[in-house]
Parts: sequence; C-alpha cells; structure tokens
Amino acid sequence: MGSEQPAINVTKSTGAVVPFSAEKVRKSLKKAGATSAITEEIIQELYKQIYPDMPTKKIYNIAFQLLKNTAHPAAARYKLKQAIFELGPSGFPFEQFIAALFQHANFTVATNQLINGHCVKHEVDVTAFKSNRLHMIECKYHQQAGTHCDVKVPLYIDARFKDIRKKWEASGDKKTEGYQPWLVTNTRFTTDALQYGQCTGLHLLSWDFPFGKGLKDIIDNAGLYPITCLTTLSRNEKYRLLEKGIVLCQTLAEQPEKLKIADVPLQRRAIAIQEVENLCRHIVKLEWA
Repeated sequence: MGSEQPAINVTKSTGAVVPFSAEKVRKSLKKAGATSAITEEIIQELYKQIYPDMPTKKIYNIAFQLLKNTAHPAAARYKLKQAIFELGPSGFPFEQFIAALFQHANFTVATNQLINGHCVKHEVDVTAFKSNRLHMIECKYHQQAGTHCDVKVPLYIDARFKDIRKKWEASGDKKTEGYQPWLVTNTRFTTDALQYGQCTGLHLLSWDFPFGKGLKDIIDNAGLYPITCLTTLSRNEKYRLLEKGIVLCQTLAEQPEKLKIADVPLQRRAIAIQEVENLCRHIVKLEWA
C-alpha cells in the first residue's frame, strides 16, 4: 500500500529530513496491539493529512488520536515514548520508574542515596543490590525529543564512580563484591558517549540501546507501563499520582482504590481500571539486568 503513495519527506525531532515510512508506522501500530484493519485505516488517514516536511511528532499525534478513538489499550502502548517524556518535569518520577524496573528484576532498590567517595559524598539516583553486587544508577532525564546525552555525561559519571570505588577498595568491605555504575536516559546517546561508556565499563541504557534490550524493549517485554501511558486519565490526575510515588500501571491494577488520590470522578474510574487491567494483562517477571 505504501508503494502506491507518492514519496514525501518529513522532519524528525532532530531536524533531520527523511522519507515518510508508512511501514514504520504500521509496525509500531501493530506492536501496540492495533488490528490490521485499524492499522490500515490509520495509514490511509495519515496519507490524507500528511504534507511536505511535516514534523514526525505531528504525524504521531494524529495516529495516536485515531488509535485512541478505536482502542484505548493499544493507544496507551503506542504512546509509550511520549509517556516516558511525561515523567517530569523534575525527572524524579523517571528515577522512581527506573527503580521499579530494577525492583521487578529482583533487585533491592533505593533512591537518592548518599554514598561516601574517597574525596566527597555522592548522591546516587538509584541503588540496586543483588547477588552481593551494588549497582549505582544515574538517571539522565530529558523533557524534549531529539535531546541526546553527549560524552560529558558518562565522563562525569565515570569520575564519580572511580571516587566511590577508591573509597570502597580502601575500606576492605567484603559484604559487597563489587560496584557497577549505570547511566540511564529516556532519549539517546551520542556516538562518543556510547564509545566512552563501553570503553570504561559503564552500563548504558537508553530508549533503544542496547539494541533489542533498550528501555522500550524492557517495558514492552515485562509489561511494566508507566501511568503516564493511560489515555483515560487527565494530565493533572496523572501528576497527582506521580506526586504520591505511584509510577506503574501495575500498582493501580493491584490497588485500584489509589485512583481516589488523583480525584478521578467515580463514573470514570471503572473505564480507567479497565484500561489499566488490559495494559497489565501480560506482566512478565523479566531478569533483564
């Protein structure tokens, strides 16, 4: 079907101009759970509305609204990338979400911990402990698509880790066999950042890195969606839940009474709970780290 349509260029969030790919949209819609019929209807409608150099974000918004009108659970999964951007503006909800992913993988987790280094104390966004190994995770949250983590970020994280490791080595602590530093971002890394991180042994996790095991893959495979995915709650209702530390749809599936915290009207709670239950239908215990 895409080959029957005229070629047209669109503009990515980075400013790059690329050919519009109906197949890419088709795959993302189907992955979200849209039926073949709904997917093709959306593709046809996109071709009616698309214009030269149209921002890809606008294309996504059109597809999302069309999907939302037909299938709430599929729309919720389709908006995952945007939902991660909505774990702000402070970035602390993003840290809580990353902590929840580690906890789901059988780590003992804590957030905002002060750890002594050889020279100074360091505040670590997330600490995750398993098998006598302490993983220290620095979360780099961005509110805007197209923003990348450049090499200065892993350089800084590596320096902090070396200071902590020097203190640990001098202490003779035998309870912890080792420390593993992580850098997690909701966007992407530059080539230099990837090269430096991999060279120094820093675990890097971004939206799509490592390939096939990036943030989007972990979330989809484990079924652990953030509450910001929900299409049946308003932005203010989601923020009220985030302020109370509720970041996972799974929490609402297990404790639907938490919706009271967000002041969700009674007549809309049943619809929200139904969406939550559909999203959480296939939660898998995933040992991803």
